Amino acid sequence: QVIRLARKNKARTYGEKLVEAIWATRLEFRYSKEKILALYASHAPFGGNVIGADMAAWRYFGVSPEQLSWAEACTLAVLPNAPGLIYPGRNQQTLKKKRDFLLEKLLKNHTIDRTTYELSLQEPLVERPHELPNIAPHLVERIARTAPNKRQLTTIDYYLQERVQEVVAKYHRHYKRFEVHNLCALVVDVHSREVLAYVGNSPTDEEHQKDVNIIHRPRSTGSVLKPFLYAAMLDSGELLPQEITADVPTHIGGYSPENFENTYEGAVPADEALYRSLNIPFVLLLRQYGISRFYQQLQKLRLRSINRSADHYGLSLILGGAESSLWELSQAYANMGFELNEFAQTGKYRSHAFQKLTYLKNNRDYGELQEEKNQFSAGAIYKTFEALTQVNRPSFDSAWRYYTSSRKISWKTGTSFGNRDAWAIGLTSRYLVGVWVGNASGEGRPELTGVGTAAPVMLEIFQLLKKDKWFDTPWEDLQKVEVCTLSGMIASDLCPKKTIWVPQGQLQTALCKYHKWVHLSPDGLWQVNSNCEDIAAMRSESWFVLPPLMEWFYKKKHPTYQVLPPMREDCIEGNKQQVLDFIYPKHGATLHPVKGLGGSIQPIIARVAYKYSGKLFWYLDNHFLGETLHFHDMKLYLSEGTHLLKCMDTRGNEKTIVVKSEE
Repeated sequence: QVIRLARKNKARTYGEKLVEAIWATRLEFRYSKEKILALYASHAPFGGNVIGADMAAWRYFGVSPEQLSWAEACTLAVLPNAPGLIYPGRNQQTLKKKRDFLLEKLLKNHTIDRTTYELSLQEPLVERPHELPNIAPHLVERIARTAPNKRQLTTIDYYLQERVQEVVAKYHRHYKRFEVHNLCALVVDVHSREVLAYVGNSPTDEEHQKDVNIIHRPRSTGSVLKPFLYAAMLDSGELLPQEITADVPTHIGGYSPENFENTYEGAVPADEALYRSLNIPFVLLLRQYGISRFYQQLQKLRLRSINRSADHYGLSLILGGAESSLWELSQAYANMGFELNEFAQTGKYRSHAFQKLTYLKNNRDYGELQEEKNQFSAGAIYKTFEALTQVNRPSFDSAWRYYTSSRKISWKTGTSFGNRDAWAIGLTSRYLVGVWVGNASGEGRPELTGVGTAAPVMLEIFQLLKKDKWFDTPWEDLQKVEVCTLSGMIASDLCPKKTIWVPQGQLQTALCKYHKWVHLSPDGLWQVNSNCEDIAAMRSESWFVLPPLMEWFYKKKHPTYQVLPPMREDCIEGNKQQVLDFIYPKHGATLHPVKGLGGSIQPIIARVAYKYSGKLFWYLDNHFLGETLHFHDMKLYLSEGTHLLKCMDTRGNEKTIVVKSEE
């Protein structure tokens, strides 16, 4: 019978019978009776396109084979005799007679006792087949492909898997209305790195690639790499958590990053830039840290899909210029969580702390306790995760802080360029939930954002998990530092001060550079100096002063910010200040003027940030263009080539830049 199944039930000819006999003899010599029986049970037909005893047990009785009763086992045993004629739901009387006859034979050869026999006779037959379980189909397919013909014990929590699939299916029904068809999700145990739930794709259709396992597909990372840069810079002492960084229009070698909402803060604390996912501050931080250094950090995190050179990615690496998979990213975040948990509990690290995610049961070796960190220190990880608890949640969960039943989660969202990928990855001390939403085809949709589409799925999955706590504080890897209240940098004698906790280690950051000692007139309305004002009459104060471009945007968002008074006219000589700067264009920019419908060159609008109210005078290639008051915008008609653009105020303060115009 095994050989007939192997040869696809070919026509019964003498030649075929001879071949089957030869093959059967070889099978007898090669395998034991138990192995041959197992082969038969795994490949025998059980009616209604059901192949194998395992599938038959689930199809007809809704249980695994080892959970079958004697009556159910006998029912399955008689099916291969005529699988096309009798099976549950068809020719029930004939099926019952065959089952009962087999039960009687088992009684006569003392395999079962009479009580079992009589009780088995009373069991009714199944009226109709059960629906086959559709649990983690993409994972099942992956295991079948990587370990064929082997029985595998997975780490999947069956109940949780069902619930997570229901959540994914619910959001798929909602998102497909605006042409977003694919979702995938992972739930991971942070301690063991075992996968508890694995949904490789939404229950969509063939047209939208329902069989594609997106969990392992590289996709544009959006902003989900930002926490790794933040942690790296905290760890190296090159950044303090609340140190302000510029958020202004930026042009770096032809690359002009923009924030998602196309707004600018002027200056923003680093931790706020992280939890608000501002792009420009992180591009500037990456330039400061170094692209190659950051690339090496990503390789240590085993983000293998980021496999081109650092120069290939450039500064866009931090904004989605690289690709990674939900599997790799979840693995990286989970390993950071494990490092933090281990240090908080023992004060040390594990030599084999970094573990691959696994969906198969196996023993894990975390190595010996050691003083040396593996990559990021526990303090840097803690401060990174602490900042990520401040991410604004979707409207339905925006008041989470006010409810004792709410769960504190460190989480990060990401949206790729063109709204093609939406990410949300969150974790507590015990669980990690990772979600990707988008189209497998790569088609972007305007509604597709990390906060708007991926975050709701992630937060609802967290509600399915047992309540757990947030991370313990790794006090042994933190130190107190006095910082400037306004700049977040190490406080100088001129700064208002506060004390914060930062990672242990040598700090590489400078003293606050924004607080300056200024001399004012007695009424405080003008800056003065000893050349124009009696020293005894001067007022000397510490003043928080941002560069003109940062200040221009910062004061719009911070009404309490006080602009430094201008220099009194009789004190100006020899005291030129940086009081103006170009917002657009930036020095060294290459501009491409647009042609109108008639072929005429359209003007480029230049804009300047100026500290004070007053006139500015504009010059292009040393030719006077005009003057502006209050709103400092000027139309530029640029011919092809290099141009010198200058702006000057009435006190002689000026700013000059060089730009290039190309068609």
